[in-house]
Amino acid sequence: MLAIGAIGVVFGDIGTSPLYAMREALHHSRSGGASELAVLGVVSLVVWALILVVTLKYVVLLMRADNKGEGGTLALMALARKTLAKPNGKRSATVFFLGVIGAALFYGDGIITPAISVLSAVEGLKDAPGLGGRVDSWIVPISAGILIALFLVQSRGTHRMATLFGPITLVWFLVLGGLGLYHLFDDLSIFRALSPHYGVMFLLQNGFLGFVILGSVFLAVTGAEALYSDMGHFGKKPIQVGWLYLVFPCLALNYLGQGASILAHPEARLNPFWEMVPQVVYWPVLLLATLATIIASQAVITGAFSVTQQAVSLGLLPRIDIRRTSETQAGQIYVPQVNTMLMIGVLVLLFSFKTSTNLAAAYGIAVTGSMFVDTLLAFVIIRFLWKWSWPVTLAVLVPLLLLDLTFISSNLLKIPQGAWMPLVFGGVLVVIMWTWTRGGQILAEKTRRDSVPLTDLIGILEARAPHRAPGTAIFLTSDPDVTPVALMHNLKHNKVLHEKNIIATVRNAETPRVREEDRVKIEKVNDDFKKLIITYGFMESPNVPKALALCRKQGLKFDIMATSVFLGRRSIVPSAHSGMPLWQDKLFIFLMKNSANPTDFFKIPPGRVVELGAQVTV
Repeated sequence: MLAIGAIGVVFGDIGTSPLYAMREALHHSRSGGASELAVLGVVSLVVWALILVVTLKYVVLLMRADNKGEGGTLALMALARKTLAKPNGKRSATVFFLGVIGAALFYGDGIITPAISVLSAVEGLKDAPGLGGRVDSWIVPISAGILIALFLVQSRGTHRMATLFGPITLVWFLVLGGLGLYHLFDDLSIFRALSPHYGVMFLLQNGFLGFVILGSVFLAVTGAEALYSDMGHFGKKPIQVGWLYLVFPCLALNYLGQGASILAHPEARLNPFWEMVPQVVYWPVLLLATLATIIASQAVITGAFSVTQQAVSLGLLPRIDIRRTSETQAGQIYVPQVNTMLMIGVLVLLFSFKTSTNLAAAYGIAVTGSMFVDTLLAFVIIRFLWKWSWPVTLAVLVPLLLLDLTFISSNLLKIPQGAWMPLVFGGVLVVIMWTWTRGGQILAEKTRRDSVPLTDLIGILEARAPHRAPGTAIFLTSDPDVTPVALMHNLKHNKVLHEKNIIATVRNAETPRVREEDRVKIEKVNDDFKKLIITYGFMESPNVPKALALCRKQGLKFDIMATSVFLGRRSIVPSAHSGMPLWQDKLFIFLMKNSANPTDFFKIPPGRVVELGAQVTV
């Protein structure tokens, strides 16, 4: 059952590539796809790309490099940083920046996938029997309507729809395989394409143009990174079984079938997938293709929500409103800001490019960049965590890096045709993530420099005891060793100290999840103060009241509804003498002002919160 679920979520993107990948690759060849070598060469390149990039790189190698069961660029980054922190922490800055780039490129890919997937399916209406081109002008509006509806239902949760994803996508792959098998008999000589030398001969014949064609061939493997990113939801085995025994055979059959159909009917090269579909089943296949592309889009949107949660937990982005849409399934979340951003980006792309052929020019660059980052991060794991020897590490990774660089270079040629858009989008996100991270570091250093160490405050209070208020006060702070700003203001202005004071800090581990028994750590400072460290993994949402309930097991008892939680709210003023340029200071301040309220983010009852402000320069 897990394998069927994985087929629905993990393989949606790569499963819609047959709609356009072959068409785009043939279109760029010198013969326009009319020659026998062009057909054999493109099919050969596509099949071997599926073998080398998806099967060997992701299914065989990278799925072994998991962070306690979780995959994806950020999970790999966290594992690589943790690995390098032991022998040499200095190198982790490079790994961190690679993770930032990989996450930003994922969002760049995320705005293109829904647009090109849905549009390529709806374009099947052009050749649909009985329409005669009467709805061609409605293809973009119909696609926009489907995508808007998809984004609007996100807030209601997708766990009910998800139960249908697996069976529908399973049927889709069986249809892909069946269509390919049916058309293999058009020209059985297509099996020659399984020999890689046809791909090499085709590239050599086309010269520099062959390099351009590789960018279109890469469209066949977009979505491969989803195998790795979604590993935590389903586990390695179901994904590997689903790929090796169903998805890969069906995709290979379909591409071979498209090739055989073109060899027998050269005019089919203009739209090879839809030319394969018999008229009698055209409408059911069109409906199924549309459903498959909606599922592929849903997988990307859900992935963007998951990456956002990880990025917030790892400190790459400000606190964002993250809502759970299911009480039983941890992965079911909804992020309103990201949903809106993706919807606007997708619709802008849709109405700007208008056809899947134009969108294909912008597609691929973000994915190739993300895959290249994965390979570089995998080097750290293979060499320093698994401790493979240098010769073996280089023998495995150098060919993969050369393959990635080849695909990146060919996709860079698409920049004038629209590939600049996901790069610009990703670049903006890199600046935002870097600004947030660097601003947070500067703020933490300044706060520590200007604050009173907690041990010094205790000495002052012992010398001059303040008025004591009954009950317990919890002071949330990022550094448990210094006196929280809210505590200093409470003493300065209210001249009062509670009977019991808890200095609470929420920390994020570089692991996906933290065991309940390791969630809270209590350290007694003296009779008046205790330190409380609450730890969450990067796949978890903080819930301070639930964590405080766990303190009972360690002897720290209090009622959250009768306890005051003090938060320090900082008003930040830009400074020309800080560690960042003035424009970056202003961007950091904007991000701070628009970050989610800590009361909501940490699920603290609003009626128990007291906020005390302070002005800080950065």
